[in-house]
Amino acid sequence: PCEYRHTRGGTRRTTGQMNATCAMRINQSLPSGMRRAQSPRPFAWLRVFALLGLLPAMDGSAATKNGFELDGALVPSDEILHGGPGRDGIPSLDDPVFVPANDADFLSPEDRVLGLTIRGVARAYPVRILNYHEIVNDVIGGEAIVVTYCPLCGSGMAFSADVNGRRLDFGVSGLLYNSDVLLYDRQSNSLWSQIGKTAVTGSMKGTKLDAVPLSHTSWRDWLARHPDSGVLSMNTGYLRNYRVSPYGNYSSSARLYFPVAQEDPRYERKAWVVGIEIGGRFKAYPFDELRRGPARFTDEFNGRRFEVVFDASNETARILGLDGNELPSVIAFWFAWYAFHPDTSVYTVPRD
Repeated sequence: PCEYRHTRGGTRRTTGQMNATCAMRINQSLPSGMRRAQSPRPFAWLRVFALLGLLPAMDGSAATKNGFELDGALVPSDEILHGGPGRDGIPSLDDPVFVPANDADFLSPEDRVLGLTIRGVARAYPVRILNYHEIVNDVIGGEAIVVTYCPLCGSGMAFSADVNGRRLDFGVSGLLYNSDVLLYDRQSNSLWSQIGKTAVTGSMKGTKLDAVPLSHTSWRDWLARHPDSGVLSMNTGYLRNYRVSPYGNYSSSARLYFPVAQEDPRYERKAWVVGIEIGGRFKAYPFDELRRGPARFTDEFNGRRFEVVFDASNETARILGLDGNELPSVIAFWFAWYAFHPDTSVYTVPRD
């Protein structure tokens, strides 16, 4: 058996045959472009999943991965990659517990949260918890919502879970496309692209998800705007150290764990952008540009006018309709936004 553990000081050691047999098997199971030429060693992403308490689960043909049939997928099946764990190896939270904001003493002002309001009810989902679960199936005021987070893309998105008159609940497939999490629904076993907002396999292939406005911001900001917010509790029923990120310095480094179809060097890979879709067209507002311009301004794209609001102190941005209501958008790393939307328009501020 392959076993992997951590010492108290953080030094990673292997037991059994991990250094040779297991690492070699994992290396050889990857696409050729991802293999290491040197002697086999655990990859950075393997160390991530070791900290998560998971080991990679690799299965057979390109047409089936983690038990999902990929024939006829809307995206190239050879670009759907094993992320490491098997199906549900990263467990979704299906019965989430919330605490009042005043009891969320496990959060610091700078902690990142995903926040939303549904029918007057505000809820915050700490990224420190989502790093270990990625999906929360929730019901707010009778409305089924799925909150999703991809640590590799920095992308938080929420969707209605009532799809074509059918209530779905979602899990983590253990598969990735363009380094982004692929969800699956337990009713039809279809795979869904988070950033693509579309089912890419299964009987629901081609079906779109309806995005719900979601803030990707600091706890300080969310609490100031929603002091009565509920907060996802660390009492999840799982033994995880939510005070430590399993991804280390990934978000501040230039490296990617998995390849993407296309990249654009205009901005650093992990630079933040807020992106919006209007009528099937896409536009990105890089934070690097927003820092150079006005904090609040009106823009027009594909025939629609809206306001862009940038908050540099809390590293967040929102897009509002002219009626003041927030529009669905996504804050993500530049590389992830561009990988899915290579034809994106990009907001720029003229250089002096």
